[in-house]
Amino acid sequence: MTMAWYNTTGQASETVISSRVRLARNINGYPFDSRLDANGANEIIEKVSAPLEASGFRKINFADLSPIMATSYVERHYVRPEFATKETPHALLLQEQTGIAVMVCEEDHLRIQCILAGLSLDEAYRNASRTEKRLDEDFDFAYSERLGYLTHCPTNLGTGMRASVMMFLPALTRGGYMNSLASQLSKIGLTIRGLFGEGSGSAGCMYQISNQVTLGITEEETLRKLTEAVHQITESEQKARKAINGEALERLTDRILRSEGTLRYAYMISSSEFIRLFADVRFGISLGIINGITYEQLGTLLVDVMPATLTLSSENTPKSETARDKLRAQKIQNLLNRKS
Repeated sequence: MTMAWYNTTGQASETVISSRVRLARNINGYPFDSRLDANGANEIIEKVSAPLEASGFRKINFADLSPIMATSYVERHYVRPEFATKETPHALLLQEQTGIAVMVCEEDHLRIQCILAGLSLDEAYRNASRTEKRLDEDFDFAYSERLGYLTHCPTNLGTGMRASVMMFLPALTRGGYMNSLASQLSKIGLTIRGLFGEGSGSAGCMYQISNQVTLGITEEETLRKLTEAVHQITESEQKARKAINGEALERLTDRILRSEGTLRYAYMISSSEFIRLFADVRFGISLGIINGITYEQLGTLLVDVMPATLTLSSENTPKSETARDKLRAQKIQNLLNRKS
C-alpha cells in the first residue's frame, strides 16, 4: 500500500514531497511511558481505541505483528522505528484516507500525526487538531498553564507539536551546502533530519525540515516560520540547479541516464542502491533529462520496494538477501517498463 504523502502534483513537487504535523499528548492519571506498566498501557489503548474506531479508524495492535510487518509501517512513515520495536503494549490507529495516524503508548501516551502530500502544513495541522479535539472530549490531557502540554521529553513541552516538511534537495546536497543550511536553520529554531527521522542520514537527498522549539511559541507561528523556510530553501535549490551547466551538466546527465538504465534493466538491486538511483532519476525528471518516468511511479516504488514491504507483498517469501534484491529489480522493471 502506497502512502498518500508522496507528492505527485503542484508547483512545489520538484522540491517538496510531503508535510507532517504531530501532536504529543499525555492523559492525566497515568504515569509517563518510562513508568507505565503493561496493565496501564493496555488500559490506555482500550480507552483511546473506542472513540477512534467508532470514527472510522483501523486499529493495529503491534503486539500481534511480526517484526517484518511492524517494520513495514515504518517504511510507510506511519510510525517511528522506535515504536515498531517497542516491547511494552502499543498500538496504531489509522485513518488512511485522511493521512491520520495515532500512535498509542509511544514515547507519549498519544502521538497524533497527519501526513499529506506537498506543502500542506495548515491542512495537516487542521486534520491532526480535529482528531485531538475529538479525544479531548473523553480524556483530560496533562497541561500546565505555565508550561503548556506536559510531555515525556522536555523538548516537546509547550505546544507538543512537531511539524516537518520532507524536501528533495539534490543540487544543494551535490554542492555541499547542507551543513551550512543546517547551521542557518538552527539559528531560527529549525532542524534537518533524514528520510526516517533523527540519525537516518541523507538517503536519496531527502530531508525533513522541522521545528526544534515548542515552548513559548504558538502552533501558528511554528507553521508560518517553517513555511517561510521551505520557500527560501526551494529558491536556493532552484538556483543551485540552474548553476549546473557545461561539463558538469554533461557528467550529471550521463550519471542520471545510467541510473535510469539500471532501474529499468538491472538483474538485482539492493535497497540502498535503489535509494541512490531514485535520487538520480527524480533529479533527472525535474531537469527534463528523463521523460519516461513520473514522480508518481517513483513514489510508489519508494514504499513498495523497501525490504519489509517488498517481502510482505511477495507470494513466496525471499529466502535470502540476493533473492530479495532480484525481486526488487523485477518489481521496479514491471512498473517502469509497463506499456500504457
